[in-house]
Amino acid sequence: MRRCSPLCLVIFLLFVIPPLSAQSGSELVQVIPPPIQLVPPPSPDASAQELEEQADVFREKKDLLDALDYFRAALAKDPNNSRIQNKVGITELIMLRYHDAKKSFEHAIRLDRQFADAYNNLGVTEYFRHNYGRAVKLYDKASQLRPDCASYYANAGAAYYSEKEFERAGMAYEQALKLDPTIFERTSRTGVAAQLPPNVEEKAHFDYLLAKLFAKEGDKDRSLQYLRRAMEEGYKQINNVYKDPEFEGLRSDARFSELMAARPRGIPE
Repeated sequence: MRRCSPLCLVIFLLFVIPPLSAQSGSELVQVIPPPIQLVPPPSPDASAQELEEQADVFREKKDLLDALDYFRAALAKDPNNSRIQNKVGITELIMLRYHDAKKSFEHAIRLDRQFADAYNNLGVTEYFRHNYGRAVKLYDKASQLRPDCASYYANAGAAYYSEKEFERAGMAYEQALKLDPTIFERTSRTGVAAQLPPNVEEKAHFDYLLAKLFAKEGDKDRSLQYLRRAMEEGYKQINNVYKDPEFEGLRSDARFSELMAARPRGIPE
């Protein structure tokens, strides 16, 4: 069942229900219960797969408490299902329940020691708890088990970046981009991938780093795109573009000259 907080009720009463005007000319607010959408409890006759599928729908709709109820009901029927246990952890992570998410991912790993996604997701939990070294080890384990997943390398890059180990971050991002050049242009609906820097200054540096990597790979279009972003975000060392060797091939492109001449305004500090 969807919950409604006291604040939600106050907002509903003050802004949704109009004042009732009495014949005497006085005004009052009529207190009525807010609309409640009832979600039926998990059916005892449903299979674990059916419960999991319904939980996926709830999570997609951001009905996270209902999703948890259904995932846990599915686990009650299939307690050794590491995939469902991992989904419980993802839901808890989205809800910022880091301690609970950590336990769920660890449980998923105990059920399946080869479950690469669970190692990655546990790494994400450690990343958000600022345990960057531990996060890197978990991302590395995930990439060893599944070396073709770009998100694992991107997440490792984010952890290195947070520790200001920019050279290692660049190598991890480079591997991620080789596997998936669009990794930083999309978001995951089912998990957490490709964490980005939290503030504008770091984001500007991050975008400049991506511009270098794309230039190195010969992808001029994306390099110029991220170079423009870095400039718009106020990257203070933008003139390094004239000496960094990765941009050597880009500097002869007319679009590069136009961009640098235009000098898009940075975001004010």
